[in-house]
Amino acid sequence: MNKLKCYFIVFISFIFLYGCVQTNILDKIGLTTLIGYDKGTEEKIATTAVIREVNPEFQSNVEVLTTENETSKGNRMEANRRLSKKIMVGQMRVVLFGDDLAKESLHYYIDTNLENASVSNSVYMAVVEGKTSSLLSYEYKDIEDIGQHIFRLIEQNVRQEYMISATLHQIAHDYYSFGKDLAMPIIKRNGELVELSGVALFKGSKMVGSLPANDSFYVKIVRDTFKVGLFETILDKEDIPSKVLQKPAEKITVAFDAIHSNRKIKLVNADTPEFDLNIDIRSRVLEVYPDMNLGDAKNVKILQDAIEKKLTKEIERVIAHSQEVESDIFGFGEKYRSSVRHSKLTKEKWHKMYKDMKVNVNVKFVILRDGVFE
Repeated sequence: MNKLKCYFIVFISFIFLYGCVQTNILDKIGLTTLIGYDKGTEEKIATTAVIREVNPEFQSNVEVLTTENETSKGNRMEANRRLSKKIMVGQMRVVLFGDDLAKESLHYYIDTNLENASVSNSVYMAVVEGKTSSLLSYEYKDIEDIGQHIFRLIEQNVRQEYMISATLHQIAHDYYSFGKDLAMPIIKRNGELVELSGVALFKGSKMVGSLPANDSFYVKIVRDTFKVGLFETILDKEDIPSKVLQKPAEKITVAFDAIHSNRKIKLVNADTPEFDLNIDIRSRVLEVYPDMNLGDAKNVKILQDAIEKKLTKEIERVIAHSQEVESDIFGFGEKYRSSVRHSKLTKEKWHKMYKDMKVNVNVKFVILRDGVFE
């Protein structure tokens, strides 16, 4: 009898729980996959949403809708008034910002998305060259769902380490840190294509500079580690003796993949401040053009030294540019704060110190295997 009573209580509980849950039938809602923010007129926020609607026959339709309002929630209400289905943001994968808005401030938009429980912390964030509305509303010949296309574009480049990752979780961590600034990919429309064109550098919540897409390699290798990506660099003829090449050339192109990289930052002088940046890369060379005999150990050593020199020079250039715009996207400030007791470091204090910071870059490049071609 007691057992039967327990079953009855559990059954009644399920009924009440079922009644409390709001169900969302797929053919009655619109799934927002991407949101783009721009500066609107009269201090308003312009929002462009990519919304996927599914009909009862499970055929999908993509709507691109632009609205203007004083708040992001107001834009959502405005979009709902224009559609026959309730808009949901639980499937959102990407948030984009027009560059004019990014140069003004993204503080409000970072906080708004963090406070929205429906927005995943893994959503990607990026800056658009120009307005997001122009990028998203363009009718591409070979792109049916621009929201899904941009998500896959960013995701596959992040996974292959061709571009830095900037999820909401990572952006929030860097933004609220007292020793690191945030960075985001930059995308643009190029004819009928959408491409990753660079890296946006921020000082606090404002975009203050940018780097070309190829520099994402140097940014990532200083900020983190590099494991699977493919990279290509061009050496000058002075870097490689002509006698080791099959034929003379003004420039030598080397393609390699970084099987493993490791970086260590050490504070050596707190007054300047001055850091030692040591980067170790173990890699295999995939291709050298013009060809050179890598079966000879002396030639391998020449190539290693040339690549070390090139990478050191490029990393120094990228760090120097970030210092010019006072954007510590590498986290030298975090190392300073953890190494100096009672530093009382603030964002403003560190940005002033960062401009005059000295970094001693030491790159060690080791070729693990040569003669491997894809």
